[in-house]
Amino acid sequence: MNKKVILISIDGMRPDGLIKCENPYVEKLKKMASYTFCARTVFPSVTLPCHISMFHSVPPERHGTTTNVYMPQVRPINGLFEQLKNADKVSAMYYGWEPLRDVSRPGSLTESGYTNAYSFEHTDAILTEKALSYIKVAKPDFVFLYMVETDEKGGHDNGWMSSVYLDYINRAIDNVKRVVEETNGEYSVIVTADHGGHDRAHGSNMDEDMTIPMFFYGPQFEAGKELSGVSILDIAPTIADIMGVPRAKEWEGKSLVGAAK
Repeated sequence: MNKKVILISIDGMRPDGLIKCENPYVEKLKKMASYTFCARTVFPSVTLPCHISMFHSVPPERHGTTTNVYMPQVRPINGLFEQLKNADKVSAMYYGWEPLRDVSRPGSLTESGYTNAYSFEHTDAILTEKALSYIKVAKPDFVFLYMVETDEKGGHDNGWMSSVYLDYINRAIDNVKRVVEETNGEYSVIVTADHGGHDRAHGSNMDEDMTIPMFFYGPQFEAGKELSGVSILDIAPTIADIMGVPRAKEWEGKSLVGAAK
């Protein structure tokens, strides 16, 4: 298909939190995109293992990272960034949590930007601005935008489903709105969480930790269609299909391009 893609990961965003934040753009996304509020992440439901699975389409028992400390793969599997690099695509990544650098191998990114989540009051908005500025100038093929304040400042500091947590989700969705509106259909946009959370923690196999929302916006997806049976492992194959790039043979997830029509 050879379409450009932006992937937005909102850390720790529970589906019920997305609903209760009462941002009106959530309902608009449901009408514009194919979506699900009952996708499943991997266990352990921890940030780095979940994102390694998101980009490599295999569970933690295969890629080997089971905590927030990266473990080099014994039998390396190409992730999405590596597949894109091999296909001569230009990729960029903007993130607010430093260990996330390991979702890509050295040399697979053309541009990256890191801002510590506690350096500024609204890091997610700063990263969104940086990503959009680069998109407008360079028109990269793929952009990964990671928002961490929902998890760190919302969930861990104040508790999942607290008013502060819901406010950070609300702000994250405002950033999503900016990305969709300012790219004006030039990019397909996928919005996901990596995991949920409960109390002030996550990592268990509880539904509160394992259930995540996803939105798939673009011409490849039917507007207003609710999807079922979706896994975080499906994200990399779906993006590869949208962009006309081969999937790595080891990937276990499925493309949602056909399912979302």
